[in-house]
Amino acid sequence: MKVLKFGGTSVGSAERMKKLVSLVQDDEPKIVVLSAMSGTTNALLEIANALYEKDNGKAKLLCDALELKYQEVIKELYAKKPALEKAGGLIRDHFEHIRSFTLDMFTANEEKAILAQGELLSTAMFHYYLEEIGIPSVLLPALNFMRIDENEEPDMNYIESNLKDELDKYKGQKLFITQGYICRNAFGEVDNLKRGGSDYTATLVGAALTSEEVQIWTDIDGMHNNDPRIVNKTVPVTELSYDEAAELAYFGAKILHPTCVLPAQKRRVPVRLLNTMEPLAQGTLISDRNFTDRITAVAAKDGITAIKIKSTRMLLAHGFLRSVFEVFERYKTPIDMITTSEVAVSLTIDNPKFLDPIIAELVQFGTVEVDRDQTIICIVGSFTAEKQGFALKIFESLKGISLRMISYGGSENNVSVLVNTASKKEALMALNKGLFNL
Repeated sequence: MKVLKFGGTSVGSAERMKKLVSLVQDDEPKIVVLSAMSGTTNALLEIANALYEKDNGKAKLLCDALELKYQEVIKELYAKKPALEKAGGLIRDHFEHIRSFTLDMFTANEEKAILAQGELLSTAMFHYYLEEIGIPSVLLPALNFMRIDENEEPDMNYIESNLKDELDKYKGQKLFITQGYICRNAFGEVDNLKRGGSDYTATLVGAALTSEEVQIWTDIDGMHNNDPRIVNKTVPVTELSYDEAAELAYFGAKILHPTCVLPAQKRRVPVRLLNTMEPLAQGTLISDRNFTDRITAVAAKDGITAIKIKSTRMLLAHGFLRSVFEVFERYKTPIDMITTSEVAVSLTIDNPKFLDPIIAELVQFGTVEVDRDQTIICIVGSFTAEKQGFALKIFESLKGISLRMISYGGSENNVSVLVNTASKKEALMALNKGLFNL
């Protein structure tokens, strides 16, 4: 069984939903994972923020506007009165549910319930459309099988067992529609897999079923060798290893959510990135095939803060690095890059929320310097220790760029450099020319 995930732009209008039919209509058994219609999650967040601020009037106006948008979509989507009435009732029920949150105290749990409405709507609307045009399908509620544990990690045993139980109810059926992003938590409450969670849903479902393939359909033809939003001449990468894909996703390749690679990798389920606008394009295949001695692609991650702790007295003392890392652990702030010298340690973080208290604790170890507005540029490939020339090629390309930090050796798939964000575009273009001759 294949798993096909379609993002918000792929279901962003009646026209887009209709075009999905040709991609899901064949005799192969499949589970189709849908995101909310594009713009819906942001609109629901606005409603939730208004409710947090106790501005119920604003929340109702935002709710009315979003409901009107959906009512307009179904007028274009359905041709027959029964389907239109059924979808109209669905939309009214969901938005009345959202409005009910204006009647009582608003909590984080209720916010998650509101955010779930987008996926519940898009999947039901698409299921009704298939029903109207005579294509059999089953609406499979993700809340019946998708769950996270107390640590907000996927409960794979639960997912695998309950998903198979759900599928067993529909012997002989080949097309299933389910929601991305949403789940239940360990207490049975409605929760979610955070931003980008629809990718995660797809690979978790694929892993639970040891699927033939997981397909992530977006509006770009696969993972590119560089950021096409910044660099004019980029090309799709036809094949990636799981490790290469994970590095690119973590360090800024927006087409794929970083968390989604691991479930597929553990069960050796191939992941294919495809383009709904160009369905015949080859896209990118991510698998357990390992490549040797190549530079594959470049990605960039913005919003980075660099911190240097300099101490001639304590750096080489036993336990010094542990003490530094414990500061970040206490504030639940992950570290991206780290480099050391005899008298200093430099590291980067991408979440400055607790930067001030972190610095206040670090000053006990020595002088602390902070550089904001930095970008990590990650060069991904397969850099075996025996192969010569990769470093020369990379740094020759960047000879005109000031480098704040360099990280190499922690992975055979990654050479990372830190630059001022103002130099990001110049650096990406230089690497495109120097590494790929583009």
